[in-house]
Amino acid sequence: MRPVRTPSPEKQRALRGPIAIRHEGTPQASTTDRRLLDNNANTDWLHTDTWRVLRIQSEFVDGFGALAEIPPAVTVFGSARIREDHPYYQWGFELGQALAKAGYATITGGGPGLMESANRGCFDADGLSIGLGIELPHEQHLNDWVDLGMNFRYFFVRKTMFLKYSQAFVCLPGGFGTLDELFEALVMVQTGKIVDYPIVLMGRDYWAGLVDWLRERLVAEGMIDEADLDIFLLTDSVEEAMDYIVEAHCELFADRGQPQT
Repeated sequence: MRPVRTPSPEKQRALRGPIAIRHEGTPQASTTDRRLLDNNANTDWLHTDTWRVLRIQSEFVDGFGALAEIPPAVTVFGSARIREDHPYYQWGFELGQALAKAGYATITGGGPGLMESANRGCFDADGLSIGLGIELPHEQHLNDWVDLGMNFRYFFVRKTMFLKYSQAFVCLPGGFGTLDELFEALVMVQTGKIVDYPIVLMGRDYWAGLVDWLRERLVAEGMIDEADLDIFLLTDSVEEAMDYIVEAHCELFADRGQPQT
């Protein structure tokens, strides 16, 4: 029978908050309370992972608090680089108007370009226009047509807000950011993480190459199923996009009396 080991008397066990630590018996120089109240000019703690966790938590709390009581909403994404005189901008404006008239709030990334166009259309039709911005290396402000706005440090927190508080996703033409959000939504629907969540690609010519690649490569090589291409609608028509979204939500909102066309 193996001898029973006992703790060395030279090592003592002390509590560090909820954690018990066995050590050589050297007393700690200070307590957590003392360090909290100490007037220490060193601010390195602001950049530690522990503090980042608290910042992340606070962003989730602020986002949930700000958005929990908004009406049914649709997230619209698209390029920040499109100017007001571009036909894509008119698409965004008309889409924002149509969403407001159907009883939806419009959520965008809050920036310029096509995000602005959708917020502006929603604002013009007296809908609730929401912008969820993100901290970027170059300065960017929420556009002037945002009624309810927030700015996030972390992309993944912002993405959670888009997915949690919108009931559909419309992609206007855009770049890497738009593609990132599109594929995130496609994966969430494909895997059943979100349901009753229509996805619309506005711009047949713009998105045709991507859709062809999905069919000719991913479907052909068994990476996705043919049925996965039915997750989204490809259209040039704001009216068709709205019909697709509202139809998907008829049962979901039957008891709420909205949205209505």
